[in-house]
Amino acid sequence: MYVAELDLRDFRSWPELHLDLEPGVTVFAGRNGHGKTNIVEALYYTSHLRSHRVSGDGPLIGAQASNARISATTINEGRALTTHLLIQHSGGNQAQINRTRLKSPRELAGVLRTVMFSPEDLRLVNGEPSERRRFLDDLAALRTPRLGGARADYEKVLRQRNALLRNSNMALRRGYSDDTGASALSTLDVWDGQLAAYGSQVLAGRMLLIDALSDLITEAYAAVAPESRPAAVQIKSTLDRAVAELAGGETRDPAIFEAAMLSELGRRRSEEIDRGTTLVGPHRDDLVLMLGDNPAKGYASHGETWSYALALHLAEYQLLSSDGSDPVLILDDVFAELDAKRRERLVHVAEGAEQVLITAAVGDDLPGNLDDAVTARYAVTMDEGVSSIERSDQ
Repeated sequence: MYVAELDLRDFRSWPELHLDLEPGVTVFAGRNGHGKTNIVEALYYTSHLRSHRVSGDGPLIGAQASNARISATTINEGRALTTHLLIQHSGGNQAQINRTRLKSPRELAGVLRTVMFSPEDLRLVNGEPSERRRFLDDLAALRTPRLGGARADYEKVLRQRNALLRNSNMALRRGYSDDTGASALSTLDVWDGQLAAYGSQVLAGRMLLIDALSDLITEAYAAVAPESRPAAVQIKSTLDRAVAELAGGETRDPAIFEAAMLSELGRRRSEEIDRGTTLVGPHRDDLVLMLGDNPAKGYASHGETWSYALALHLAEYQLLSSDGSDPVLILDDVFAELDAKRRERLVHVAEGAEQVLITAAVGDDLPGNLDDAVTARYAVTMDEGVSSIERSDQ
């Protein structure tokens, strides 16, 4: 798999950009803040429908513009598909494949698969649980697009349920003593059922993904940091106790997860009404990263943190590659952050990838053995907030 063409309009610092890309290693070099990361961010957004740097879409739209456009042509096993994304300040984003308008941008899932290494990766290890949940959910959606839909539906129901817990709190506290309370509780029952139905799919998808990733992460970490403690991962869920009671042990059955979630929602209903928020479900889970007997968060050194972040993405890349074609590998300003051993491991993966896109402040940031494999180089500059690009190897 590789990206053959990329077109941007009003995306961050790029009023317009057209790039013809090719398989192999492409390097975008330029000073920090001049727009090179914005190029690979656009491709990451096409793949994951979110930025790896910001939580909302607003910053992606250029100054004075009402929307931004990303068009990318992806070649996979000889078949070309062109995806178009319209990112808007107001109203929902729009998407199409070739000339076909899609009902939802989520239908783009799987057309372009990317794996990105960036300085923000450290948040996977020492950041909040939401960072690790997002890592799992994004990867699950790439491999099984319907799981992306289940997550979106879950988040929508969660927002509505939380709104009910906040806005109808007094009615819920009164319970069945009057009609308003009874109506609020009846509505809460409906949201409970939908939340459990979608949440069970999300949790089952995460558990199956960890089954596939776990050994890969352990092996990748051992390869990157052989002198360190062994790495292991597991999901810590708010449903662990209820699932154990219902299944008598571990399970991957969505029906068990749904029943467990309904049970926990019922058990903690009074507490949720008191606090005005949902305390049970996949949005409260965490991917626990272990080093030996201790969690990596809080116990890992800076070097071990980098090694763990690399291991997560190396495992992600290996898993996606095992599904069929290699994903596009994006290395965003990472070589300057890594020591020789971690560089070597990353270069080993890059050498075998069909397409690698690298951003670097200076060409000297590239390891020598990867420098020889470069097929295209671009110089990225900026003038008065507008980025420009020029091929520098011709």
